[in-house]
Amino acid sequence: MPKDTSIKHVLLIGSGPIVIGQACEFDYSGSQASRSLREEGIKVTLINSNPATIMTDPVTADHVYLLPLEKKSIVKILQEHPDIDAVLPTMGGQTALNLAIDCDKAGIWKKFGVRMIGVDIDAIDTAENREKFKALMEEIGVGVCKGDTATSFLQGKEIAQEIGFPLIIRASYTLGGAGGAFVEKAEDFEKLLMAGLQASPVHEVLIEQSILGWKEYELEVMRDNLGNMIVICSIENFDPMGVHTGDSITVAPAMTLPDTVYQRMRNYAIKMMNSIGNFAGGCNVQFAVSPDNSEIIGIEINPRVSRSSALASKATGYPIAKVAAKLAIGYNLDELTNSITGTTSAFFEPSIDYVIVKIPRWNFDKFKGSDRRLGLSMKAVGEVMGIGRNFQEALQKACQSLEIKRNGLGADGKELKNQEQLLYSLANPSWNRLFHVYDAFKLGISFRTIQDLTKIDKWFLKQIEELIHVEAEIEKYNIDTLPKELMDLAKKKGYADRQIAHLLGCLESEVFNKRYHEMGIKRVYKLVDTCAAEFEAKTPYYYSTFGEENESQPSNKKKVVVLGSGPNRVGQGIEFDYSCVHGVLAAKECGYETIMINCNPETVSTDPDISDKLYFEPVFWEHIYEIILQEKPLGVIVQLGGQTALKLAEKMDKYGIPIIGTSFEALDLAEDRGRFSTLLKENEVPYPEFGTIHNTDEALELCKTIGFPLLVRPSYVLGGQGMKIVINEKELEEHVVNVLRDIPNNEILLDHFLEGAIEAEADAICDGENVYIIGIMQHIEPAGIHSGDSYAVLPPYNLGDYVMRQIETYTHKIALALKTVGLINIQFAIKNDRVYVIEANPRASRTVPFICKAYQEPYVNYATKVMLGEKKVTDFKFKPTKKGYAIKEPVFSFHKFPNVNKELGPEMKSTGEAIYFIEDLMDDYFMKIYAERNLYLSR
Repeated sequence: MPKDTSIKHVLLIGSGPIVIGQACEFDYSGSQASRSLREEGIKVTLINSNPATIMTDPVTADHVYLLPLEKKSIVKILQEHPDIDAVLPTMGGQTALNLAIDCDKAGIWKKFGVRMIGVDIDAIDTAENREKFKALMEEIGVGVCKGDTATSFLQGKEIAQEIGFPLIIRASYTLGGAGGAFVEKAEDFEKLLMAGLQASPVHEVLIEQSILGWKEYELEVMRDNLGNMIVICSIENFDPMGVHTGDSITVAPAMTLPDTVYQRMRNYAIKMMNSIGNFAGGCNVQFAVSPDNSEIIGIEINPRVSRSSALASKATGYPIAKVAAKLAIGYNLDELTNSITGTTSAFFEPSIDYVIVKIPRWNFDKFKGSDRRLGLSMKAVGEVMGIGRNFQEALQKACQSLEIKRNGLGADGKELKNQEQLLYSLANPSWNRLFHVYDAFKLGISFRTIQDLTKIDKWFLKQIEELIHVEAEIEKYNIDTLPKELMDLAKKKGYADRQIAHLLGCLESEVFNKRYHEMGIKRVYKLVDTCAAEFEAKTPYYYSTFGEENESQPSNKKKVVVLGSGPNRVGQGIEFDYSCVHGVLAAKECGYETIMINCNPETVSTDPDISDKLYFEPVFWEHIYEIILQEKPLGVIVQLGGQTALKLAEKMDKYGIPIIGTSFEALDLAEDRGRFSTLLKENEVPYPEFGTIHNTDEALELCKTIGFPLLVRPSYVLGGQGMKIVINEKELEEHVVNVLRDIPNNEILLDHFLEGAIEAEADAICDGENVYIIGIMQHIEPAGIHSGDSYAVLPPYNLGDYVMRQIETYTHKIALALKTVGLINIQFAIKNDRVYVIEANPRASRTVPFICKAYQEPYVNYATKVMLGEKKVTDFKFKPTKKGYAIKEPVFSFHKFPNVNKELGPEMKSTGEAIYFIEDLMDDYFMKIYAERNLYLSR
């Protein structure tokens, strides 16, 4: 059936701000779906309240509404666009689905003549309603856990009595497993039952038998209107049942799944999809398999794109959201082309000849006192993906991508050697259990004990155990005697030069020179082609490995590399991906071949359609350096990928690799708190009284001169890591000890803290000679709360002309003094009408996308052209739309950590942000947040 030509204008609902459990994978899906619909000549209007994403950019849709995701916003859009005839709610996660259901119940779709495409309400209801889902599975012969649904406390207690302990509580209609819990003992049940009932928007929970320790699998499936189905990808959870899939290490394709069990699972998935209703699009189906007898139980079905859809798309190269959008408007699978090959049908199951490993990224350090154990409720803030020819290579590459100060899995001298702590960690999974499995093998804990405590499949454990044996072999040699075969083996197993250097007791550069120049062991690049090289791929999407044929042939065009921002985390999120995408698009406009390097499967920057060449690789020195040696670009753009990219600038400078835009010297000067304050002094720019220290003795001496309260700030950190306000010598000493333990050899700045000051920040574009301030924002909260956690108002709401003039003057002075070429963000504290500079970041900042959206100007595009030397600031005709005020609203995920108080201070804790527009300062929304501005200020 060809496309439904009656559909002319589609409303696409986004997922709102980033929260734990629903991150930028839905912005990736929504952006892809919008492009897919517009290819068909369909007009797209989009609603999403998240300003940090490329999804809400004019490049994505015909009309973008940055409004709260609520019914009245939908009504406003439908009144302004009466020609909207369909709504696609399956691309925006749980938020979009819940809003679509609310609108349906309120009769909004019916009133405006809008039909829902891609899914129907019955399918959503069946999948989300635990009781209906369970009844349907029993009806179609798919095994389910023994259990029942409770809508009251009394009902819940009766069900528990019937099932017995241990058991599981799952809350209906929640996100990221919220409200779910494992209950081992009867005395814990009542508290957890009440928490589940309260977490569910319909106050309903499913109570069922525990299948803790069973193996967990997911199938990513596509279905069209005729009922044709293909399995895009099988995904195996490295962690067994008991850890939420979003917190599990996952592997694709499934490694330990016997074909007979896979075929049964596949048949069940098809049955499940056929039974839930009228559905066309991508679907995620989850199963548990008994490790004893291969019994299969259906856990859940998500009739929409999911967290795993983005992963499966990047893992296979099959653009799930793009195809799902086409299916939603009537096409069938056999009528569509696979965009990677350009010749084969989309009705063709991907086949892959490599292994994918996804590892989640957590930020427990931001939530002091949180329960770090992993369970049914998701706690990860981001994820990375490694691609390799074998499991070990993919695993090591994923570990190198995490940016947690590890060089891979092991071989870095950071092993835990306390047997008691290791045994506890193996039995109680947390963010570092993978590393502790390795440590346990290295310490000599038996295979049987490790398997009993973790319930991780023996095959995975043997793969890790084997790494220990390889390392023991390498340690018998030194850099001069290491055989080529052993070097080759280590590289094929994913070991970084840095890890090998640790084992040999030499420098990383010595290992690189030995293997690359003397032994000729170099990376080759392979295509991600969806069809195991059976057909030629048209999309230049590569990963590295060690072997024979190199499938990436460099061109002779002028080219630039854009370094991505790696995994999402608190302090560095989707806003840097937004900047990277715009950087790539701007460089393309200037005639450059663009090369993107990133390892985050959730983002638009790793969509193979964005750059001319995508290298899905760790943003880790060794990987980047070999790509640069292979491609020979004119230079590398580091100022768009946040601190991740910036941290690599020093190495590039040392190796003579040109940095495009602001020089490494200027980037480093701004990061070095001491040198930067000296620059301010020379330029007669006020700053809080300060001093730099390297140990506690220096700190205790300096505090006598500066006086309390003090703001303690480490150099070279992101998101306020390690920053704290201290009010006496005892607190100062404790905190300096903690900082130096976490960040050894760091230079620490002690600032006199300007208590009660107002904070503001300015973003600007500079070409080395001219400066244009793109926006000045005033924070609502007082100084002391990190800028990323503050409500911020654009333009400022009560700074007088005298203060504004100082901000403008100092912004110009600093941008020019740092010889900035590109973007710069400067933060200020204002006390008694005097403006003090707190810090400057000569790079894309967290606030740039917000200002771009508020003023409707493509500032990253302009800044990139300035960096490339193609334009001067004076070449652009700036015409910002300035009407009323835009408020940046921080969004927190404290609900995931019930034991943690919502205290805000100099270290950032928000996971995302929303934008809210007001016409004047008498707006109720502004009055409320202004009245609460001091509520959460802590230290």
